[in-house]
Amino acid sequence: MAVGSATPAPAPAGGWDVESVAAELLRCEDQRLERPPFTDEWPDLDLDTGYAIQDLNLRTRLDRGEKLIGVKLGLTSRAKQQRMGVHFPFVAWLTDAMVLPVGDPVPQSRLIHPRVEPEIVFLMGERLEGPGVTCARAMSAVASVWGGAEVIDSRFQDFRFTAGDVAADNASSAAFVTGPVGLPPSDLDLSLEAALVEVDGVVVDSATGAAVQGHPGEALALAANDLARRGHAIEAGWIVLTGGMTDAVFVPPGTSVGFHFTHLGSVFLNGGEG
Repeated sequence: MAVGSATPAPAPAGGWDVESVAAELLRCEDQRLERPPFTDEWPDLDLDTGYAIQDLNLRTRLDRGEKLIGVKLGLTSRAKQQRMGVHFPFVAWLTDAMVLPVGDPVPQSRLIHPRVEPEIVFLMGERLEGPGVTCARAMSAVASVWGGAEVIDSRFQDFRFTAGDVAADNASSAAFVTGPVGLPPSDLDLSLEAALVEVDGVVVDSATGAAVQGHPGEALALAANDLARRGHAIEAGWIVLTGGMTDAVFVPPGTSVGFHFTHLGSVFLNGGEG
């Protein structure tokens, strides 16, 4: 897939630019380093510039052997938006290096400050290309629906960032796992599909699919339309993570987390040993 870039904002003289921020983010990811937001030094790093950085790092990931397998949405729920102080969703890339095998612990040795959240996950049966994609059109392109969990891990200290920062950071991507149950979308009312969040045996949160833009299909449509603006489409066979249904929970070593869906089974993660 050819990966394009949005037009970046100008960088201050002697400061950061698209190439240097992209390289620094991959260095932080590879070396488990956190840093202040780039917008502290480059306030003109806006959303389109962040996406240009994201796309450049996707090309780097593909050049080093990773495979593009889908997209993820970030900050689709009101709970996540309120926590992060950002008020609209983001689209980012998924590669095969982000797949967490079922039963494996959260990979603490390569992450900075991981959090986990429940997600409704789509496996695409058809290509979906914007603009103008509606929820109904988006859902007609879905082959199956799964419960899942995403491990997020911002490269920014204290998960503090602006829209440009988080877009550049591939929407805090780290890893994801899908559950044991996949169903046709026609078998589910996704606005009512619920998830309970259990940490060390105690239920700490819950939400339904309505928390994700009113319906996860709306998030899928948003992704298709946003990617069209950037010259991309969602391809058949891709995985789409529609965004955290609840606020994310920290998962330090020794922690056990379970996400229990109404019809999509349960997904379990453990924090490992550190």
